Amino acid sequence: MARVDNIGLAFQTYHVYIMTNKGNSVLYTGVTSEIENRCIQHRAKNYPDSFTAKYNVNKLVYYEAFGHIDNAIAREKQIKAGSRKKKIDLIEKDNANWLDLFETKIGTDWL
Repeated sequence: MARVDNIGLAFQTYHVYIMTNKGNSVLYTGVTSEIENRCIQHRAKNYPDSFTAKYNVNKLVYYEAFGHIDNAIAREKQIKAGSRKKKIDLIEKDNANWLDLFETKIGTDWL
């Protein structure tokens, strides 16, 4: 989603995110420029043959914001290259209870 800064210039925010399923047994890492819409797509299984649809990955448990797509992609690759333990540690640092962050962000600005 494009935002406007204090002098009227538009800028884009990119998000790296981790989603899981109900039992927190599957982790999916992605990058997007529209995190709210992307979460809705995952939840609705818009792509029925996708990994996330097949494994019922629909709960947002972690995200980071970036101002440039290259930084977001680099971070996504870094997270994907890490072990499952590193991903879990990353999630639990700010979301120890594995709450669905999408539910808490509906109708708010994604920073």
